[in-house]
Amino acid sequence: MNQERRIRKSRIGIVVSDKMDKTVVVQVTRLVRHPVYGKTVRRRNKFKAHDAQNACRIGDKVLIIETRPLSRDKCWRVKEILEKAV
Repeated sequence: MNQERRIRKSRIGIVVSDKMDKTVVVQVTRLVRHPVYGKTVRRRNKFKAHDAQNACRIGDKVLIIETRPLSRDKCWRVKEILEKAV
């Protein structure tokens, strides 16, 4: 039986909190069209992501990928830091 591994979701977002140990909060912003009015609306989601090296700082742009549940809220991990904050 050849079972293929699922393709994992990935998101790009900005780190909004790094106060926890080995965890960062990443805010992901996306644009969607309003179903009735047709206007483009900005939607935001916050994800807790695992940062093993504690390398991320507030304002960094990061790529997070889906992973197994690591705690009650944390099922994402930081794959790479795309842009460091100024």
